[in-house]
Amino acid sequence: MKLSLYIARRYLFARKSRNAINVISGISVAGVTVGTMALIIVLSVFNGLEKLVQSIFNTFDPDLKVTSIEGKTFPADSATLRLLSNVDGVMTYSLTLEENALLKYGDRQYIATIKGVDNNYTTISGIDSTMWDGEFILKSENNRPFAVPGIGIARYLGININFITPLNIYVPRRTGSVTLNPDNAFVRKFIFPSGIFQVEQEYDSKYVYVPLDFARELLDYETEVSSVEIKLRNGADPGKVKKEVESVFGDDFLVQDRFEQQEIFYKVMRSERLAIFFILTFILIIASFNIIGSLTMLIIEKERDIEILKSLGADNNLIQRIFIFEGWLISIIGAVAGIILGFIVCWIQQKYGLVRLQSDSLLMSSYPVLMKVRDFFLVPLTVLLIGFWAAWYPVRFLTKKYLKKDENMH
Repeated sequence: MKLSLYIARRYLFARKSRNAINVISGISVAGVTVGTMALIIVLSVFNGLEKLVQSIFNTFDPDLKVTSIEGKTFPADSATLRLLSNVDGVMTYSLTLEENALLKYGDRQYIATIKGVDNNYTTISGIDSTMWDGEFILKSENNRPFAVPGIGIARYLGININFITPLNIYVPRRTGSVTLNPDNAFVRKFIFPSGIFQVEQEYDSKYVYVPLDFARELLDYETEVSSVEIKLRNGADPGKVKKEVESVFGDDFLVQDRFEQQEIFYKVMRSERLAIFFILTFILIIASFNIIGSLTMLIIEKERDIEILKSLGADNNLIQRIFIFEGWLISIIGAVAGIILGFIVCWIQQKYGLVRLQSDSLLMSSYPVLMKVRDFFLVPLTVLLIGFWAAWYPVRFLTKKYLKKDENMH
């Protein structure tokens, strides 16, 4: 093993009679280096984007969310909520009520979703930490209601936190007889904005937060809610708590964890990550054809050396190992160089954020990068497997040819 590795190392770094072999070997190392570096960088960027998206969703999505399987709302039964509070692992819960509404501010109109929430909502989510202007205050000390729209809605309507111009909210009247008068077909209430939040464009242009009792009064509900959002204690097992919550609410309700609330998005993102990994791996395989070419030319050049080694007592396995190690050394050097360069590029992006994002709707101004240890094991393992195949294939056939030729001569 040591002898074959020593000879392979000498062959790799020694000058060849044909300069093209040196050039092809250098190109092979460069190709593996670039491919490895690209894999490290792309996977780290996907890790960063996934973490960013999770932080955005976690601002809105609770640990567990309970909704009705049939219908948009359901009555918040006090007995059921008491049982929920006693579930081991549940820290607190919040009642929410959502409905589409027409907003009017001055002479501008906009269709959005009003979300009525109770006092526990800021404990469930991190919405109060995303304020662009004002504060997340839904009720004053004298019980006066306030609204908190997203920045997309605020910009379209021209909302200012001045407590002078009210935000008018119109919703279709849920009860009552049909009338030809459009004014009687809608319920209208006004409310003053106390702040503007900014998280992500989809949410910023969709939601307006209002107090839960204000939303119920506007929609003509008494105890109904759209969902019960639950926050778990630190260290609680989400799967175990989810099963207990399901037993509390029964079969008529759907209990979803954070992944299930955004299941399609997470599946698409993971599929894209896997697709990119396979595409770059395929490019690495193509780059490894240079290794095949380099080894083919090297074996042809070293025909006389093979004869000398055979005459000195070297067996076929030793000679094959020499050239397999030669190809593998090319992959190892390229993999190590690619990992180092990929780490440097990712570290620079983490530290200085040189590659900037064009959108201003996200929480970050530059592409997020998150390096994970598993990628630094998976990528070199993939590269070395490809390198072993690229070395084994030409060596298996070409060395047999010259070894058989030598045996026939004897």
